[in-house]
Amino acid sequence: MKIMHFAAVSVAALALAACSSEKTAETTTTDTTVVAADAPAADAAPAGNIVVVAQGNPDFSTLVTAVTAAELGETLSGAGPFTVFAPTNAAFAKLPAGTVEKLTTEDKETLKAILTYHVVSGSVDAATLTSAITAAGDAGYTINTVGGGTLTAKIVDGGVVLTDAAGNTSKVTATDVAASNGLIHVIDTVLMPK
Repeated sequence: MKIMHFAAVSVAALALAACSSEKTAETTTTDTTVVAADAPAADAAPAGNIVVVAQGNPDFSTLVTAVTAAELGETLSGAGPFTVFAPTNAAFAKLPAGTVEKLTTEDKETLKAILTYHVVSGSVDAATLTSAITAAGDAGYTINTVGGGTLTAKIVDGGVVLTDAAGNTSKVTATDVAASNGLIHVIDTVLMPK
């Protein structure tokens, strides 16, 4: 698979469709992406679209609530392809107290901007991402999100780490969770656009 181009995504891509892949979760000594023992496991075959897969995993219940509140469920159930860097409940719990509640009830536009900052156009599996990071060198690999922001991906201590616009970092803890319309990579911290 060629490295997916993360070129600027058109306004139409903001309609978040999702991505397709037949990959399963993997951890190998040659893949620099680490899968944490407590991370949500990938199914051998896609169990449904990105939203259905997230709904089926209790570790994504806060994400599902946020996606529903931001009215992104329909678009993330579409054809794609997209790759989602999905924060777990524990990642959302790191936010200041009351943040999730405020975003889901009072500030849905900001919530939508945060969620689309976690979505990338194209099907980008772990092997493709780590190859792109390696090719980019010390500066890291720049990823353009469908929300219009950028993330920087680097390999740190054998695992992929994403840096957001505010300089915060998030570790990828599980990769290549397959959905019928996309891939999910699990992360341990919510990423924030500017």
